[in-house]
Amino acid sequence: MSQATELTRSGVEAAYETIKSLVHRTPAIASSSLSASLPGQNTLYFKAENLQKGGAFKFRGASHSLERLTQDQLQRGVCTHSSGNHAGALALAAKERGAACYVVMPSNSSQPKIAAVRAYGAAITFCEPTAAARAATLAAVQARTGATFVPPYDAVDTILGQGTALLELLEQVPEPLAAVVVPVGGGGLLAGTALAADGTGVRVFGAEPAGAADCAQGLRQGARVEDVQADTICDGLRTPVGALNFPVIRQRVEDVIVVSDEEVVEAMRLMWERLKLVVEPSSATAFAAVRSSAFQALNIKGPVGIIISGGNVDLSKPLPWMDK
Repeated sequence: MSQATELTRSGVEAAYETIKSLVHRTPAIASSSLSASLPGQNTLYFKAENLQKGGAFKFRGASHSLERLTQDQLQRGVCTHSSGNHAGALALAAKERGAACYVVMPSNSSQPKIAAVRAYGAAITFCEPTAAARAATLAAVQARTGATFVPPYDAVDTILGQGTALLELLEQVPEPLAAVVVPVGGGGLLAGTALAADGTGVRVFGAEPAGAADCAQGLRQGARVEDVQADTICDGLRTPVGALNFPVIRQRVEDVIVVSDEEVVEAMRLMWERLKLVVEPSSATAFAAVRSSAFQALNIKGPVGIIISGGNVDLSKPLPWMDK
């Protein structure tokens, strides 16, 4: 078990030293056409975490969390609840360490994400798609197995692991970033990114779909929204922002920009067409936010980083711009 860490930039740096040999150093991709399409013509750098192990940034937090467990804890296995990307990430990270993994998944989880979790060897227990059902089912699984719970977003080790994506991006780009934009659901990636940006001068923004805009609402109200009745194509962003994450976001994130599902779908299509990358809707919220009038009105000068959070798309169904 590595040295104790805190929610600071140095904590993110320590996490990166722990996991950098375990995770993919995903590429940072520039697009002259997408950059030129914006009024401010900011150079855009896309951090392709859809090419991370497991197809999403979640593998960073899962790997760091498991590296922080004792050998006894690993022998008893790990468990979590997740609609997909964290489930797959934890299952893969556990498989690499020879540890058992038990995952509670909502019954409406996408089939490719279910298939990936099974392929990595995890045992799945399905539940109704509500926060209460997730919690109750996970408690039963944990009581039965003795496994250690690895939270999908609301835990120090998870947050620090997710922040390592920005550390890499800052090393990869040929010029200092003026801003970075990332999707926010539970808030682990946004909080970790904000910590990693501390002292760098990089302005940090979140991006959230209108059908699950609890983080933006909480920032306006000055208090975390604990429940969200989500109605959005962005299945990875339907969860309320975490209790640990919200104070970090409130203190360190300049704003959370809300976009419509229609804007997300258009951004997703452009990313498929121009970047030639498989990007899921949740990922496209960040680019949709950068394209929005709210972001463009900020008149930011200089390069903008966009973290592509994942690429796990159900290709057995019509792509969203075809589903009319």
